[in-house]
Amino acid sequence: MKRPPRSQNRSRIPSQLPPLAIVAGVFLSYWFSSPVPMEHFDYTYRIAEALLHGRLGVAEAPSWLNELVPAGDYYYSVFPLGSVLSMVPFALLKSAHLIEALPARFVAASLATASAMFFFLLSARQDISIGRRVLLALFPVLATWAWCNLAYAGAWQLALGFALMGQAGALYFTLVDRRPLLAGFFFAVAFGNRTEVLLVAPLFIYLWCGAGAAERGRSLRARLLAHPRELAWFVSIPIVLGLATLAYNYARFGSIADFGYMRIPQVATEEYFKHGLFSFYSIPRNAKAMIFEGWTLVESPPYLIPHGFGGSILISCPLLLLLIRLRDVRNHSLIVVSWIAIVVLTFALWLHANPGGWQFSYRYGMILLPWMFLILLNNGKKHLSLLETALFVISVAINAYATYLFLWTDYVKP
Repeated sequence: MKRPPRSQNRSRIPSQLPPLAIVAGVFLSYWFSSPVPMEHFDYTYRIAEALLHGRLGVAEAPSWLNELVPAGDYYYSVFPLGSVLSMVPFALLKSAHLIEALPARFVAASLATASAMFFFLLSARQDISIGRRVLLALFPVLATWAWCNLAYAGAWQLALGFALMGQAGALYFTLVDRRPLLAGFFFAVAFGNRTEVLLVAPLFIYLWCGAGAAERGRSLRARLLAHPRELAWFVSIPIVLGLATLAYNYARFGSIADFGYMRIPQVATEEYFKHGLFSFYSIPRNAKAMIFEGWTLVESPPYLIPHGFGGSILISCPLLLLLIRLRDVRNHSLIVVSWIAIVVLTFALWLHANPGGWQFSYRYGMILLPWMFLILLNNGKKHLSLLETALFVISVAINAYATYLFLWTDYVKP
């Protein structure tokens, strides 16, 4: 077999370097971000172990796992079934004596890396420079609050990581490499870990049957009938998971709609929950935590520290200011779809009684990042602009600083 000419070898190297750099850079950044990941908060992992033994709950719950709620003879997780199923592969590794505990640091780093790679692949068909593709792929995982929060690696943060990665995968297999079964699988991973993601299912269905130029002008019914096989494959796994989740809820708590959250000890008596788990009264509190909450000035070093229970996503990621950029728009319909997703998901998040608890910025907002990525991908010039680069560097620096303060120091305290 003849070797390819040197010129061909040289031409291949640049195309291989960006994804390798993304994988190495993101994985190592997350791996070394947290000296003590919260792997002991392994609610879903413990329930996954029990599930392998035919049980939906555990007989005993350590005192620090206050979100394992008692019902009958067992303690059950308030996380949805999808979160538990996401941990089953690791529970299988433990049963095979290949691991001793949940490798939370590895899971967090892997989720961030997989998300970044899906974002990079999503930009494959865009007529933009490789530098801009890399920057946009890194933006959701290194230039936003996702970095600090996911690096904590507790069950809550990992669930958000799975939701982020799941949506990114579903979008890739919908918009670029159109494979409806895989798109449906990743969508199920997303809403199985964060139930509110289910609200954007109609937007995915639209992208499957109504986003192409050939479909414009046709009725919704005609569009749906034109793609029966793709839609059937796409919804198959989400429907199975949805029905299984309802059965899972009923088996634990006697109601298909009861996820168990309000059964957490003392939650029902907290001020946040006096109007219930979801309420319009919660909107101002969540809006403040997500958009308006600033940082704190102190008299001694480090002088400027973030708030420990929320913080403006615009402060933590100034790059988001470019979401409202209207010049050089490539795909108007996809930007409209993305904004609808952001509005719908944000409204659902703002109804939640608890703004997210201990966190950097607004951790629930991680599920908005795939749609924010699509907006940035579909506006702006072909090559990186000075403004875009500067805002990205500033955003990465802010989140690196916040990650250091939260995970390596005691400056930010509950």
